[in-house]
Parts: sequence; structure tokens; C-alpha cells
Amino acid sequence: MTVVDTPPVAAGRFPRAAFTGSASEYFGIWIVNVLLTILTLGIYSAWAKVRRKRYFHGNTVLLGRAFEYHAKGSQIFIGRLIVIGALITINVLGIIHPLFSLATWLAILIGLPWLIRRSLRFNARVTSYRNVRFDFVGSTGGAFVAVTLGSMVAFLSLGLLAPLASRWLWRYILNNLRYGDRAFSADPRLGALYRAWLLPVLLFVLGGVIVGVIVAIGMTSQQTMGEPNEGLVLVIVFLPYLVLLAFGLVGLIYRTGVRNVVLSAALLDGRHELLSDIPRLRYAWIAISNVLVTLLTLGLMRPWAAVRMARFTNEHTGIRIHGDLGEVASQIEASGSAISAEYVDMEGFDFGF
Repeated sequence: MTVVDTPPVAAGRFPRAAFTGSASEYFGIWIVNVLLTILTLGIYSAWAKVRRKRYFHGNTVLLGRAFEYHAKGSQIFIGRLIVIGALITINVLGIIHPLFSLATWLAILIGLPWLIRRSLRFNARVTSYRNVRFDFVGSTGGAFVAVTLGSMVAFLSLGLLAPLASRWLWRYILNNLRYGDRAFSADPRLGALYRAWLLPVLLFVLGGVIVGVIVAIGMTSQQTMGEPNEGLVLVIVFLPYLVLLAFGLVGLIYRTGVRNVVLSAALLDGRHELLSDIPRLRYAWIAISNVLVTLLTLGLMRPWAAVRMARFTNEHTGIRIHGDLGEVASQIEASGSAISAEYVDMEGFDFGF
């Protein structure tokens, strides 16, 4: 476990998390994971995920202590086998008769909230901080409302009700998250979520206007000159990719804004305040440039990109403990250690949702 000396924090300020890993150190883990995954035809990827998460959890330091990840590769591997087996069964039944395929996909739609709830509980229970594990106590019905129904509402409203769906989702996650026997809570304001939604929508509309103007100019030029406009042809050919890029950029900015609103409205044990103040445009730039650098280096700069993003995110995440840190930590450790011991044989499998 990593222990880092924590400097005193000025009154009214939030102590920030930190990432203590390095790109060169993670590169050694990453390249071994890639090679073994290729050599084992993908089987080792489950154990590679465990090594990766243990590295990033172990280098995420908050208030002088690091997080820990306790999952086993076999748990992730078995979960993946179950999912793959289910997908194979669905395809075989679809070949036998289309009605079988419809019925199985309907069963998956109904069962998806259960899988999501199980995955949230698994990932919470295999994570610990100060020897105290997290837990998730949400219900399957809550997952249906927050995930399935919320997604449908956001989609059918063409994104107009996306902030409402985001509120359902994050309230479900945080209000059912536990740290030992202490509960998290969050009640983000819908108005604040809509303010986070406004910027990405305006950027998307602006991008659509710019593309529309370019197309209109190209069509006018083509009619005037009486011959095909090469610029217009290129715009039309690449338009689907431009739309996907715009959606990706808008999604990054919106998700970051929602994270800031939700975490900044969250409490631990009803009094300890959480914080997220990630600059949204800066985050989008880092995410996009990470992808470009990774592609241009044929993946070799992926460790650098992952460490860069982890460090940036941690620097803009914090928690303010009300009361003496040592006393609060001792109380939580004393009450949470017994609960953590019960989780050792209860994690189950990771279905990857």
C-alpha cells in the first residue's frame, strides 16, 4: 500500500488526489499484458485487466493513502465466458428461428439491469481504501429506471432530457454506494445539470451550422461553375465521420460537466464533501490528443496517454473531511474492517457492464 506524506491544507480548500505512477513504469506492465494477451489468443486479457487496475488503483493517492484492487483474473475470465456463451446461444437460436432471437434479446434487455447491478457491486467490493472496502447496495429495479428507462428517455427526447437521465443514473450509483458502513449521498440540482448540458449542445449546433455553410457554399459554387466541386464532394464523403467526431467531442464535454456537478454535490457519511472541478475543454483536448498520439505511434504511446489522463483527473478530484482526519479515519476503519472481511468470498464475477 502506498503511503504519502500529506501536506497541511489551508482552511476552506479541498485536499486533492494525486497519481504517483509514471509512463515508463506502466509501459513495462502494459507491453507484457499486450504480448501475453496476443500469445494466449485473448485469454490473458482478464489477468491483464487486473494488473492494470491494481497499478492505477495503487498509484491513486488521497489524503496520503492509496486505493487497492482485489479482484482476481479468474473472476473476470469466468464472467466473460458467461457473456460470450450467452451471445453464442443468442446467435444459434437466431439461426434456428428468428422468433427465438427476438425472445432472447428481449430477455437480455430485461436482464441487463441485473447484470449492471451485479457489476457495480463487484467493482465496489473489490476496491478498498485504508483497508476498508466499498460496497454497492442498489436494486435491480433501480438499475432498470436509472439505466434502461433513463437511456430511452434521453434517446427519445433527442437529448433534451439527457440531464434528467444523468440525474437518475448518478443518484442510483452514489446513493447506493457505501464505504464500509458509511453511505455516500448525492442530490445534484437539475438546473446545474442543464447548465452543464448547454455548452456541448451549443458546440454541436455551431458545428452543424459551420458544416451547413460549407455545404451551401460548395453547392452554390458548383451551380455557378457548372462542374463538380471537389471540396463539396470531400465534405459529403467525410460528413458521417465529422458527425461521429462531433458526437464524441460533445459527449466528452457533457460527461465531464455532469461529473463535476454530481461529485461536487456528493457527501460521504452526510458531512464529508467531495469535489470535481475538471476543466471541460482541457479534458476534451487531452482525451482527443491522447487518441491521436496513440494512433500515430501505433499504440506505443498508450501508457503515456493513460498516465497523463489519470494524473490530470486526480488533480481535479478531492474530498474535504470535516473533523480530525486521524479520528475520522480510525472510526471508519474500526467499523468498516469487519464488514470488509465479509466481502472476501462474496465478490462473484465481473460481467464487464
